[in-house]
Amino acid sequence: MKPKPKATEKHSTSEILRFAHPFFTTVPIDQRPQIEGIGNRMTDYVQTQLEPIPDPIRNPTMMLAEIIGDEGVAEVEQSGQLIFHSVGDTGTNGSAIQQAVADAMTADYNIVQPELSPAFFFHLGDVDYYNNTDKGYNEQFYEPYRTYPGKIIAIPGNHDGELFKYDGTSTGQTVTLQEFQANFCQPVTGVPTAAGTIYREMISQPGVYWYLNAPFIDIIGLYSNVAENPGYISGPTIGTAQKDWFTQTLKNILAARNTGVRKALLIATHHPPFSAGSHSSSTDMLIDIDDSCTQAGIMPDAFLSGHSHNIQCYTRYVTFNGNSLVIPYIISGGGGRPVTNVPSANGVKVADSTTLPSSHTFDKSAKSYGYSTVTVTAQQLSIAITTVDENGTKNLFDTINVPLM
Repeated sequence: MKPKPKATEKHSTSEILRFAHPFFTTVPIDQRPQIEGIGNRMTDYVQTQLEPIPDPIRNPTMMLAEIIGDEGVAEVEQSGQLIFHSVGDTGTNGSAIQQAVADAMTADYNIVQPELSPAFFFHLGDVDYYNNTDKGYNEQFYEPYRTYPGKIIAIPGNHDGELFKYDGTSTGQTVTLQEFQANFCQPVTGVPTAAGTIYREMISQPGVYWYLNAPFIDIIGLYSNVAENPGYISGPTIGTAQKDWFTQTLKNILAARNTGVRKALLIATHHPPFSAGSHSSSTDMLIDIDDSCTQAGIMPDAFLSGHSHNIQCYTRYVTFNGNSLVIPYIISGGGGRPVTNVPSANGVKVADSTTLPSSHTFDKSAKSYGYSTVTVTAQQLSIAITTVDENGTKNLFDTINVPLM
């Protein structure tokens, strides 16, 4: 007769956590026990899952002439204003609403008077969802914008850098941002293979993060990596190269401004510093950005993001170098991906969890599709937010004006 097998040894139930992860707790962060290999916050784990940031292919500085040519720049300078579109989270397969937004943006162009039209479209990331291949880019990017007249530049979103889909299968790329770089950061300006029979000249962006030196405005686009939440521009696993470059670029911009040229400064990331709908605020990223701004001695005049598939408008109040600054932080994520719920804005001023003395208000929100149009002159930066419905009808949602002092 065979002996009975011993009972399987069980762990003490006291070792089993009440929640799926140990970070749902009211215990202050500095008093929590360290989870081996992770840390004491959920964001500590997120940072271990980030993908490396590709090095730029050259100095990450662009001039507007690289996008629209010398003649186009001359037209902008003569008109006294620069106009451009901006929105994120567009990638879908044959979506009627993505096409409606693209067509609404296209209708803003007047080929008879190009100086009164947008100079380019600044995409805020998530160009492609779950199919980072030539086929995916053709369906989700080139086809919807086949009649859009303007050049398109971009920063990547989290889905652009993904290696695996939500079901664990490959997105089609073996290296993060492989397809994004093939279409936005090609060695020379031209028509990428993913465009197929659609003629769209894509410029040669110097990298996935960059600085655009344009008349009336300086624009810095940063890459906030692949996490669903939150975003990061630097960290233990991805290093500080992007942030170090960002800090030095800000210093260079301030030096140029001190010579007497006062241009607007716009910073953009895919993940939003402030968000109340479908995605949370990227507080650690904002701390990083504030630190670079503090080191350089300059703050943005406005901040653009996507990621949340809706419209959200915030105002940040900052005391910086003895000055009281009022800075709009806009989420423009209604480019075509299904819109997500967002609470009603309450206008209540809330203190920021950063190293700067600052607070913000949540001013407006909408579960709507649409896009932003930025117009900048020597005196003012203006952001007009346009909603677009399923029938392609456009309505002005809000206009934010920032005087340039």
